[in-house]
Amino acid sequence: MRSNGRSGKIGAAFAGIGRVFDAVRLPLGFAVLLAALFGFAFWNLVAGTQATSVSDAIDGLFNPQSPYRVIVTDVRLVRVIPAILLGGALALSGFLLQTFFANPIAGPFILGISSGAKLVLSVTMIGFLSRGIVANSVMLIAASFLGAMLSMGFVLAISYKVKRMSMLIICGVMIGYICSAITEFVIRFADDSNIVKLHDWAMGSFANVKWDNVIVIAAVVIPALIVTFFLSKPIGAYQLGEGYAQNMGVNVKAFRVALILLSGILSACVTAFAGPISFVGVAVPHLMRRLFKTEKPLIMIPACFLGGAVFCLICDLIARTAFAPNELSISSVTAVFGAPIVILVMLKRQKEGGR
Repeated sequence: MRSNGRSGKIGAAFAGIGRVFDAVRLPLGFAVLLAALFGFAFWNLVAGTQATSVSDAIDGLFNPQSPYRVIVTDVRLVRVIPAILLGGALALSGFLLQTFFANPIAGPFILGISSGAKLVLSVTMIGFLSRGIVANSVMLIAASFLGAMLSMGFVLAISYKVKRMSMLIICGVMIGYICSAITEFVIRFADDSNIVKLHDWAMGSFANVKWDNVIVIAAVVIPALIVTFFLSKPIGAYQLGEGYAQNMGVNVKAFRVALILLSGILSACVTAFAGPISFVGVAVPHLMRRLFKTEKPLIMIPACFLGGAVFCLICDLIARTAFAPNELSISSVTAVFGAPIVILVMLKRQKEGGR
């Protein structure tokens, strides 16, 4: 009897701790994400092939006459900000696609949307460069968006024919492989030396982003993030089913179009400036669900954006420093960390009897 009493007290104690943790989960989770965001952002400013101390990095940030000004601001900061904005955009795009397809494995890379954007963008850039014209930021985003929408069109057409989500994912992967193969073929057989350099972009990197690109990225990603916030209520209703959303007054057809357009714009912006980046759009939303134990859009939208930013900052840091002075593609690093998470999600769905 005493043993049972002690077990009951221990169980009650653990239950009490669990309730306390659940009560502070939300502020604690966002505090951890923000601390990680600022911490890894500053780490990216300090780390590199040229040694820079913390005081040197701070001096380079705030002192225009500092000898470290160029390396801190024009080499490192100019890729830290895109890593934050584009990483957040990619994770948010993945969350929107997962909401659209009601499946945690859906994402712009896995469904072939990023590869479609890469294909059209590559052909556009090669077409302009062969005529001695350098495409501007608006052209890059427009071409990427067109490619993303074409790939999304194929995926949607397949989704009406295929009932199993696993088959849709496989078809999306095949679309991605086809687009990547065509892109690689076009780039490899290009004559112009500037076009051949597109191969590095096609592997995924923040290295070629310039300050004027950062302004365009912010002008695209931040408004898209704000619009997504305004869609929080219909997203929450849609997560409970189309019928429930209609009963709540949501125009389902218009809402689905909005999800596609927002996801396409976000993933197109990423592809336009950093190339295709793998698995972030799938892995980060899943990690945020595990961290916050919720699907609520008002929590998941900022959580996914912050989580994607932190994820890409970490991966870019590894890509730059792991084998310095040689640099890895960002997509290679994100695949190493993101692919196992996708496998775990698939195994969990299989265990739960998901399709």
